[in-house]
Amino acid sequence: MNVRVVVADDQEIVRTGLTMILDAQPGIEVVGAAADGRRAVELARRLRPDVCLFDIRMPGLDGIEATRLLAGPEVDDPLAVVVITTFDQDEYVYAALRAGAVGFLLKDAGPALLAQAVHAAAAGDALIAPSITARLLKTFAAAAPPPQPVEPLTDREEQVLVTVARGRTNGEIADELHITLSTVKTHIASLMAKLGARNRVEIAIWAYETNRVAGRKY
Repeated sequence: MNVRVVVADDQEIVRTGLTMILDAQPGIEVVGAAADGRRAVELARRLRPDVCLFDIRMPGLDGIEATRLLAGPEVDDPLAVVVITTFDQDEYVYAALRAGAVGFLLKDAGPALLAQAVHAAAAGDALIAPSITARLLKTFAAAAPPPQPVEPLTDREEQVLVTVARGRTNGEIADELHITLSTVKTHIASLMAKLGARNRVEIAIWAYETNRVAGRKY
Protein backbone atom coordinates (compact mmCIF):
# COMPACT_ATOMS: atom_id res chain seq x y z
CA MET A 1 0.00 0.00 0.00
CA ASN A 2 1.36 3.40 -1.00
CA VAL A 3 2.46 6.03 1.51
CA ARG A 4 0.01 8.90 1.02
CA VAL A 5 1.58 12.38 1.11
CA VAL A 6 0.32 15.96 1.21
CA VAL A 7 2.82 18.54 -0.11
CA ALA A 8 2.78 22.25 0.78
CA ASP A 9 5.04 24.91 -0.75
CA ASP A 10 4.20 28.45 -1.85
CA GLN A 11 6.34 28.22 -5.00
CA GLU A 12 4.46 26.41 -7.75
CA ILE A 13 7.58 25.14 -9.49
CA VAL A 14 8.89 23.65 -6.23
CA ARG A 15 5.50 22.20 -5.30
CA THR A 16 5.17 20.62 -8.75
CA GLY A 17 8.73 19.34 -8.64
CA LEU A 18 8.31 17.72 -5.23
CA THR A 19 5.06 16.12 -6.37
CA MET A 20 6.67 14.71 -9.52
CA ILE A 21 9.69 13.39 -7.60
CA LEU A 22 7.57 11.69 -4.95
CA ASP A 23 5.06 10.23 -7.40
CA ALA A 24 7.97 8.68 -9.30
CA GLN A 25 9.18 6.84 -6.17
CA PRO A 26 7.98 3.28 -5.55
CA GLY A 27 5.36 3.10 -2.81
CA ILE A 28 4.67 6.84 -2.56
CA GLU A 29 1.61 8.74 -3.79
CA VAL A 30 0.94 12.48 -3.48
CA VAL A 31 -2.75 12.86 -2.64
CA GLY A 32 -2.87 16.64 -2.20
CA ALA A 33 -0.87 19.82 -2.68
CA ALA A 34 -1.25 23.29 -1.17
CA ALA A 35 0.30 26.72 -1.73
CA ASP A 36 0.02 27.93 1.87
CA GLY A 37 -0.06 26.58 5.39
CA ARG A 38 -3.75 27.16 6.04
CA ARG A 39 -4.78 25.19 2.97
CA ALA A 40 -2.24 22.52 3.89
CA VAL A 41 -3.81 22.07 7.32
CA GLU A 42 -7.29 21.85 5.78
CA LEU A 43 -6.14 19.25 3.27
CA ALA A 44 -4.28 17.21 5.86
CA ARG A 45 -7.21 17.15 8.27
CA ARG A 46 -9.57 16.06 5.50
CA LEU A 47 -7.34 13.54 3.72
CA ARG A 48 -5.42 12.18 6.76
CA PRO A 49 -2.25 11.39 4.77
CA ASP A 50 0.48 9.15 6.12
CA VAL A 51 3.00 11.99 5.80
CA CYS A 52 2.85 15.78 5.34
CA LEU A 53 5.77 17.46 3.57
CA PHE A 54 5.77 21.18 4.43
CA ASP A 55 7.92 24.14 3.46
CA ILE A 56 8.73 26.45 6.38
CA ARG A 57 8.20 29.85 4.77
CA MET A 58 4.65 30.12 3.43
CA PRO A 59 2.17 33.01 3.39
CA GLY A 60 -0.66 33.29 5.89
CA LEU A 61 0.32 30.32 8.00
CA ASP A 62 3.92 29.13 7.92
CA GLY A 63 5.08 25.54 7.99
CA ILE A 64 5.99 25.62 11.68
CA GLU A 65 2.53 26.74 12.78
CA ALA A 66 0.92 24.29 10.35
CA THR A 67 3.03 21.55 11.90
CA ARG A 68 1.98 22.59 15.40
CA LEU A 69 -1.70 22.43 14.43
CA LEU A 70 -1.32 18.92 13.00
CA ALA A 71 1.35 17.36 15.20
CA GLY A 72 1.86 19.58 18.24
CA PRO A 73 1.58 18.59 21.92
CA GLU A 74 -2.12 19.44 22.06
CA VAL A 75 -3.07 17.26 19.07
CA ASP A 76 -4.79 14.02 20.08
CA ASP A 77 -4.16 12.18 16.81
CA PRO A 78 -1.01 13.78 15.33
CA LEU A 79 0.09 13.38 11.75
CA ALA A 80 3.67 12.72 10.66
CA VAL A 81 5.17 15.97 9.35
CA VAL A 82 8.48 16.34 7.52
CA VAL A 83 9.67 19.92 7.05
CA ILE A 84 11.68 20.83 3.96
CA THR A 85 13.33 24.19 3.34
CA THR A 86 16.11 26.03 1.54
CA PHE A 87 17.20 27.60 4.83
CA ASP A 88 19.86 25.75 6.80
CA GLN A 89 19.20 27.78 9.96
CA ASP A 90 19.15 26.09 13.33
CA GLU A 91 16.33 28.29 14.64
CA TYR A 92 13.98 27.02 11.94
CA VAL A 93 14.95 23.40 12.47
CA TYR A 94 14.57 23.48 16.22
CA ALA A 95 11.25 25.33 16.05
CA ALA A 96 9.91 22.78 13.56
CA LEU A 97 10.95 19.83 15.70
CA ARG A 98 9.51 21.40 18.84
CA ALA A 99 6.28 21.97 16.91
CA GLY A 100 6.06 18.23 16.31
CA ALA A 101 7.87 17.56 13.04
CA VAL A 102 9.48 14.12 12.76
CA GLY A 103 11.89 15.06 9.99
CA PHE A 104 13.77 17.98 8.53
CA LEU A 105 15.37 18.19 5.09
CA LEU A 106 16.98 20.82 2.92
CA LYS A 107 15.63 21.15 -0.62
CA ASP A 108 18.96 20.07 -2.06
CA ALA A 109 18.61 16.70 -0.35
CA GLY A 110 17.88 14.86 -3.61
CA PRO A 111 15.15 12.35 -4.55
CA ALA A 112 16.65 9.38 -2.70
CA LEU A 113 16.92 11.13 0.69
CA LEU A 114 13.51 12.73 0.18
CA ALA A 115 11.90 9.35 -0.43
CA GLN A 116 13.80 7.88 2.52
CA ALA A 117 12.50 10.63 4.82
CA VAL A 118 8.91 10.05 3.70
CA HIS A 119 9.13 6.29 4.20
CA ALA A 120 10.83 6.77 7.57
CA ALA A 121 8.14 9.17 8.78
CA ALA A 122 5.39 6.80 7.63
CA ALA A 123 7.06 3.97 9.54
CA GLY A 124 7.33 6.01 12.74
CA ASP A 125 11.04 6.77 12.31
CA ALA A 126 12.59 10.22 12.10
CA LEU A 127 15.07 11.53 9.57
CA ILE A 128 16.89 14.84 9.89
CA ALA A 129 19.38 16.00 7.28
CA PRO A 130 22.66 14.42 8.44
CA SER A 131 24.59 17.66 7.96
CA ILE A 132 22.68 19.40 10.75
CA THR A 133 21.64 16.68 13.21
CA ALA A 134 24.42 16.76 15.79
CA ARG A 135 25.02 20.53 15.56
CA LEU A 136 21.33 21.24 15.98
CA LEU A 137 20.72 19.05 18.99
CA LYS A 138 23.91 20.09 20.79
CA THR A 139 23.39 23.81 20.22
CA PHE A 140 19.71 24.00 21.03
CA ALA A 141 19.34 21.69 23.99
CA ALA A 142 16.66 23.20 26.24
CA ALA A 143 17.82 25.70 28.84
CA ALA A 144 15.60 24.14 31.52
CA PRO A 145 16.82 20.91 33.16
CA PRO A 146 15.57 17.91 31.17
CA PRO A 147 12.85 15.84 32.87
CA GLN A 148 13.91 12.72 34.70
CA PRO A 149 12.53 9.40 33.43
CA VAL A 150 9.61 8.01 35.41
CA GLU A 151 11.67 4.82 35.79
CA PRO A 152 15.43 4.29 35.37
CA LEU A 153 16.53 3.24 31.91
CA THR A 154 17.91 -0.26 31.47
CA ASP A 155 21.36 -0.79 29.97
CA ARG A 156 19.80 -1.89 26.68
CA GLU A 157 17.49 1.13 26.64
CA GLU A 158 20.54 3.36 27.11
CA GLN A 159 22.13 1.71 24.07
CA VAL A 160 18.99 2.17 21.98
CA LEU A 161 18.73 5.77 23.19
CA VAL A 162 22.17 6.62 21.82
CA THR A 163 21.48 4.97 18.45
CA VAL A 164 18.23 6.91 18.11
CA ALA A 165 20.11 10.13 18.87
CA ARG A 166 22.52 9.21 16.08
CA GLY A 167 19.61 9.13 13.64
CA ARG A 168 19.54 5.36 13.11
CA THR A 169 16.39 3.72 11.76
CA ASN A 170 14.82 0.71 13.50
CA GLY A 171 16.43 -1.66 11.02
CA GLU A 172 19.87 -0.13 11.49
CA ILE A 173 19.51 -0.29 15.29
CA ALA A 174 18.54 -3.96 15.08
CA ASP A 175 21.63 -4.73 12.97
CA GLU A 176 23.97 -2.66 15.13
CA LEU A 177 22.82 -4.09 18.47
CA HIS A 178 22.16 -7.61 17.14
CA ILE A 179 18.54 -7.66 18.28
CA THR A 180 15.26 -8.21 16.44
CA LEU A 181 13.21 -5.44 14.90
CA SER A 182 10.33 -6.14 17.28
CA THR A 183 12.71 -5.82 20.23
CA VAL A 184 13.89 -2.43 18.93
CA LYS A 185 10.28 -1.24 18.69
CA THR A 186 9.60 -2.46 22.23
CA HIS A 187 12.60 -0.57 23.62
CA ILE A 188 11.67 2.62 21.75
CA ALA A 189 8.09 2.41 23.04
CA SER A 190 9.48 1.98 26.56
CA LEU A 191 11.80 4.97 26.12
CA MET A 192 8.93 7.17 24.96
CA ALA A 193 6.85 6.10 27.97
CA LYS A 194 9.65 6.64 30.48
CA LEU A 195 10.76 9.98 29.02
CA GLY A 196 7.31 11.34 28.19
CA ALA A 197 8.46 11.69 24.57
CA ARG A 198 5.98 11.77 21.68
CA ASN A 199 8.42 10.69 18.99
CA ARG A 200 12.01 9.73 18.20
CA VAL A 201 13.09 13.34 17.78
CA GLU A 202 12.16 14.10 21.39
CA ILE A 203 14.07 10.99 22.48
CA ALA A 204 17.13 12.29 20.62
CA ILE A 205 16.78 15.77 22.12
CA TRP A 206 16.59 14.25 25.61
CA ALA A 207 19.72 12.22 24.91
CA TYR A 208 21.65 15.38 24.02
CA GLU A 209 20.15 17.39 26.89
CA THR A 210 21.37 14.74 29.35
CA ASN A 211 24.81 14.46 27.68
CA ARG A 212 24.24 10.84 26.68
CA VAL A 213 26.04 11.58 23.41
CA ALA A 214 28.13 14.64 24.32
CA GLY A 215 31.70 14.31 23.12
CA ARG A 216 31.03 11.19 21.07
CA LYS A 217 32.14 11.08 17.46
CA TYR A 218 29.53 9.59 15.16
